[in-house]
Amino acid sequence: MSIGGIIALVITFLGVSGLIFFILFTFYIAGRVYRKTLIRPEDEKRERKCSDINNPQHVEMFEKGLAWAENYNADMTPVEIENEGLKLLGEYYDFGCGRAVIILPGRTESLAYSYYYAEPYRKAGFNVLVIDSRATGLSDGVYFSMGEREKFDVIKWGKLLHERFSNKTVFLHGICIGSSTAVYTLTANECPDYFIGMCADGMYKNFFEIFRLHMKEWNKPAFPIAYEVMVILYKNTGANCLTYGPYKAVKKLKKPILFIYTEKDQYALPEESKKVYANCASPAKEIRWFKNGTHSHVRINDEEGYDSVIKEFVEKHKDVL
Repeated sequence: MSIGGIIALVITFLGVSGLIFFILFTFYIAGRVYRKTLIRPEDEKRERKCSDINNPQHVEMFEKGLAWAENYNADMTPVEIENEGLKLLGEYYDFGCGRAVIILPGRTESLAYSYYYAEPYRKAGFNVLVIDSRATGLSDGVYFSMGEREKFDVIKWGKLLHERFSNKTVFLHGICIGSSTAVYTLTANECPDYFIGMCADGMYKNFFEIFRLHMKEWNKPAFPIAYEVMVILYKNTGANCLTYGPYKAVKKLKKPILFIYTEKDQYALPEESKKVYANCASPAKEIRWFKNGTHSHVRINDEEGYDSVIKEFVEKHKDVL
């Protein structure tokens, strides 16, 4: 072999070795980011606490929700299901209605967070189910799958509402990732017909995009770490958040859906949210924009307006809902 060939071989070897080292190192970093942000440590204390005590609006929502639950405690029945080997807990509030809503909070939020969103549905004539999703609150689980596996939990919760508590129909109200869980549920082949619609508060295009925005907030390099975190997420849960998300799921949705957004959403960006709405195939879709409030903090900035759009939507589609 000529000297030139040897040099070329050495350069090639060093290049490949460097690439391998780079991939291994960045995957190590991605693994740490994943474990810190997208799983619940097995030794973490299980509790229903406010997830952001440094955000005054978040604390206000949490405290108002606790007051709501205390006010209607006499109407509450503790409930549980088991799915995929996980024991999942919830609370069912029976207001004597023939239909129910399941409130699906954002990632890491327990059912205590969902109390805050229950009142507009109570006033609209719904029984209310709030749940600790897998890996949150008092429920079992370590991994979050961003709605991909949780949809089967929701289907089982709906079966409980329908068969045990005689609710003829089930509506879904999702906040952030809860909205992706809701649309995955309604578009699943296994979804029963008595699931009849949903409200999506802050539905994003796909989780990868929202995670990249979080990475920028944390001053972490989105490339390649965010991509590698999605690979690890897929390996552990089967959720493909790189190429699939609500943007594609709504294309299969045929049931009524109300989209709620704020113009100041820092994650479900308005320009992307409009694309999600446009891609939705439901013949009964509506979108409402609010001027104030950040992501997941819409109602706290206009409770009367928020509740009224839900009431109007329910009344408009009362033949179905």
